[in-house]
Amino acid sequence: MSSVLQIKRVNKAFGGLMALSDISFDVNEGELCGLIGPNGAGKTTLFNVISGLYTPTSGSITLSNQSSKVISGLAPYKITQLGLARTFQNIRLFKEMTVLDNIKVAMHSQIQTSLLDTLIRTPQYRKEEARIESEALTFLKSVKLDHLAQKKASSLPYGQQRQLEIARALATQAKILLLDEPAAGMNPQETEDLAQFIKKIHQEKGLTILLIEHDMNLIMSITSRIIVLDYGKVIANDVPEKIKTNPRVIEAYLGEEREEHVEGQ
Repeated sequence: MSSVLQIKRVNKAFGGLMALSDISFDVNEGELCGLIGPNGAGKTTLFNVISGLYTPTSGSITLSNQSSKVISGLAPYKITQLGLARTFQNIRLFKEMTVLDNIKVAMHSQIQTSLLDTLIRTPQYRKEEARIESEALTFLKSVKLDHLAQKKASSLPYGQQRQLEIARALATQAKILLLDEPAAGMNPQETEDLAQFIKKIHQEKGLTILLIEHDMNLIMSITSRIIVLDYGKVIANDVPEKIKTNPRVIEAYLGEEREEHVEGQ
């Protein structure tokens, strides 16, 4: 397998605080890879750097899904156009819009009309609108959410809102997805449904996925490799079976638990 995302010696400092320190790893094409670590380890900061919300202090991030291109420092929308999309810890749907309209919004960059066509609603604009709606419905069917197309996003159960958020990211024509704690706040049944949804879209659409998650049962069951961060550094990078017995990983998590216990006394 060839790597499609290369992270090389990435550092990110906020004032005197080094949030990421010399981060290096690759993600291979078609891989479902986990990213774990104690609270404050730098996981979301790394996602923010990869997706363009933050610029790294040093180091480089290269996307190679079509042609090799350094993306560190690019605007988020330009990175999305290159085929990388992400979700956030907190759901960011357009909750008063329908499921279908949430998908159509994600497909706006695929519209082939001018601003003038849009303003005066020319026949070309109406034709493009019909095409996007048809393609959005086809997309929803492909991820088994078409039965919800006319529902308001806010009316969906929490687990289905998460699925819609992932589907909306995928509708940008992304081939690489960064999922930031998608199971946060879910009950066990919702978590299981989400795990099956992620596995399904990963397999059927040939996606490359990098997944942050605190639910160890979920991440151990669906990933082929796990990268572990602690204090902004990579401390392990291996298959799930070896990660769960790695002494440095165990120490990092037990250390967090001891701190929480002390604080609670």
